[in-house]
Amino acid sequence: MGFSKGTFWVMLFMGVGVLSSCSSLRKPAGGKSATTANKQNVQFLDGISMNRGGSSTYAKGGGYASLNSSAFTAGSTYIENAQAWQFKYAQLLDVAVETVNNYRLYGFIEDWWGTPYRLGGKDKDGVDCSAFVSTLLSVVFRESFTGTSQQMYEQTKKLRSRSELQEGDLVFFSIGQKKRVSHVGVYLDHDRFVHASTSAGVMISDLNETYWTKYYTGGGRVE
Repeated sequence: MGFSKGTFWVMLFMGVGVLSSCSSLRKPAGGKSATTANKQNVQFLDGISMNRGGSSTYAKGGGYASLNSSAFTAGSTYIENAQAWQFKYAQLLDVAVETVNNYRLYGFIEDWWGTPYRLGGKDKDGVDCSAFVSTLLSVVFRESFTGTSQQMYEQTKKLRSRSELQEGDLVFFSIGQKKRVSHVGVYLDHDRFVHASTSAGVMISDLNETYWTKYYTGGGRVE
């Protein structure tokens, strides 16, 4: 069947357009985001960021990274209407997306994420662990709670076991030869806690990591 030169060039142009569209949907080879220091091979969803207006939703059919976790066990209706930030932190905590619903808490974490560690620091130019915890408790939970890590430990109600930990409780660590409490973080869920680490700044870590298990002192509740 014959066709004109004009028809040939139109078909060629359409073919190139289709190939270009397919390649633009690929995930960049270097586009993987780090999650926590727990060495799990879990990836952030592509292009997710917090939306303080609360209008952003996970687009149906938009796709998400493959996970070996329980983060997507919710019913389909809930998943389609969940906020993008819920998916992001459900991955980090390795929990069902419908359990991640404290926007004030995770909005604060997102805002401070990656802030470098600085001994004595109290702002986003650099913050130490106790100042970060104090600021989080004040902004998120409306609790006035200050002091060094050791002083915070002395002021909290001690929890007998890790199974008693709830969102907003404090977790303490004794790192060093003096065996005094020298590091503190805020418990989130599923053995994850947020803290200002000396190595990577504000981040989420796993209590089950060998390092944190070794130095874990106990949990405490602010009353």
